[in-house]
Amino acid sequence: MPDIIHLLPDSIANQIAAGEVVQRPASAVKELMENALDAGAAQIKLIVKEAGKTLIQVIDNGTGMSETDARMSLERHATSKIRTADDLFRLRTMGFRGEALASIAAVSQFEMKTRQAQSELGTHLIVEGSEIRSQSPVACEKGTSISVKNLFFNIPARRNFLKSNPVEMRHIIDEFQRLALAHPQAAFQLRHDEELIYDLQPSRLSQRIVAIFGKSFQEQLAPCREETALVKITGYIGRPESARKTRGEQFIFVNHRFIRNNYLNHAVTSAFEGLLPEGSFPFYVLFIEIDPKHIDVNVHPTKTEIKFDDERAVYGVVWAAVKQALGAHNLAPAIDFKSDVNIVGKLNQRLTKEQYIDEQFSSSLNRSNLQNWEKLFEAEAPDSKLFQKNQPESTVLRFESAMNKTDNGESVSEEQGLFQFQQKYIVRASKTGLMIIDQQAAHERVLFERYLARQKGSAGNSQQSLFPQTVTLSAPDYALAMEIEQELVTLGFRFEIFGKNALLVMGIPTGVTGSEKELFEGLIEQFKKNQAELQLPVRDNLALALARRAAVKSGQKLMPEEIKSVVEGLFACAKPNFSPDGRPTFFTFETSKIESYFTR
Repeated sequence: MPDIIHLLPDSIANQIAAGEVVQRPASAVKELMENALDAGAAQIKLIVKEAGKTLIQVIDNGTGMSETDARMSLERHATSKIRTADDLFRLRTMGFRGEALASIAAVSQFEMKTRQAQSELGTHLIVEGSEIRSQSPVACEKGTSISVKNLFFNIPARRNFLKSNPVEMRHIIDEFQRLALAHPQAAFQLRHDEELIYDLQPSRLSQRIVAIFGKSFQEQLAPCREETALVKITGYIGRPESARKTRGEQFIFVNHRFIRNNYLNHAVTSAFEGLLPEGSFPFYVLFIEIDPKHIDVNVHPTKTEIKFDDERAVYGVVWAAVKQALGAHNLAPAIDFKSDVNIVGKLNQRLTKEQYIDEQFSSSLNRSNLQNWEKLFEAEAPDSKLFQKNQPESTVLRFESAMNKTDNGESVSEEQGLFQFQQKYIVRASKTGLMIIDQQAAHERVLFERYLARQKGSAGNSQQSLFPQTVTLSAPDYALAMEIEQELVTLGFRFEIFGKNALLVMGIPTGVTGSEKELFEGLIEQFKKNQAELQLPVRDNLALALARRAAVKSGQKLMPEEIKSVVEGLFACAKPNFSPDGRPTFFTFETSKIESYFTR
């Protein structure tokens, strides 16, 4: 038989490698900016066009490369960071595999200009699909400028899988923010289609956070610091009341490298236990400094996942650092200051790391159990005046819907078999038994179908604001709003661009009341939360997001006419049995089941 195994040509091998390293324009942005930081750049400019599909250009003032190094940098596994296998466990640089430039050049029209400080002339390279088209001397600034044009031009299938420009731009902004946070000592600039998005000057970390996320963060940051022989923790956490319903503003860096680690994220959120509204996520930017010999960064092509040789110990230090910051800055009034939350003291008492963590979890568990036992005895007697006080309001933003109000002034009394129970449920007598309706789930279903129907038109009905309000969003949220602009209009929102990352909201959907600013911001937050948890088309997601914001909440007292409106609206729905996210809207206790309790 003839031999069938052969070596792949370099161009194809590079395209395969690019599939691991360069998944979208943001991947190329990350690799190029990391190279600039490794080159000692103090100023980095990022220029993108059409969300990186047409152009990604990174300009830095780093050390630059010689003519030979510039050519070698385009070869696979060509690196200045590794000489032996042991070097993999002493890494403190961003890149090290030597795959980035070769992979990017394999799937784009690639151009590089680079010059070292001591050289009069630099090197100009033009590469197209791994093939070097030209190499010549050039007069240029010290440092390196790399342009990546028409990404995936030679792999149409990959290009077709790219998302819309706003989506891809949000990914680019995410990568930019992470690197800018990790290196506040450097200046960063981002331009998109000639618009200046960020112009960040060298600063302290706290100033960099405010520059990226807005002035509202000035009053909510608390410094966080803890140090042991194993690890050092620094950074900032946000106040519990500023927590959001969506993830995205949680950052953990290990040796200045952004990582994703659910275990350490749990350490932070568990330190906030009892201080956050349910389903909320606190803001934090935490830096972990650890000897590279205790971690392995070579476990994922994008280097965002790492392994610790003693993850439990790192967990304990992170937990203690956050807990101590909450107490020291009066952010956690419920903290028991009699317990020693300083892990250094714990270690000095010769407790093992496992004992320390188990002790903290045990105390948290005891507190939770105590609260559960207390709730067990809080039975509500319908006729007792003691329990007629309103339940605590939900921390979710509430926007009352006009559908709660009916034109018919008729009220529904308990004698007619329709009343509210515990301010959470609506009880209704039916032919087959006793029906118990979840008021929030039911109202969400009613509003969801209403808002979904509105989006079938070109523009939904809107109630104009007497005093339009300005909404200033983060760069990713602004990009998201622009992405779903048409869908927002069909719902009934009216707004226009009003400066950098700002919108002027002039109208909101009819039937919804409340602050235009809070409604719009809350809608974007809920939309992102739905994106993370549910796989829905954009229109369904928007209808669900607005329904959740406008629906009556569990614990909200309803008037008789409101009760009747919710029930009538529910059974006029196409799918009344379930809320939009699949929760049951009602349950029926059949008459035979009720009678069985009284049968002798």
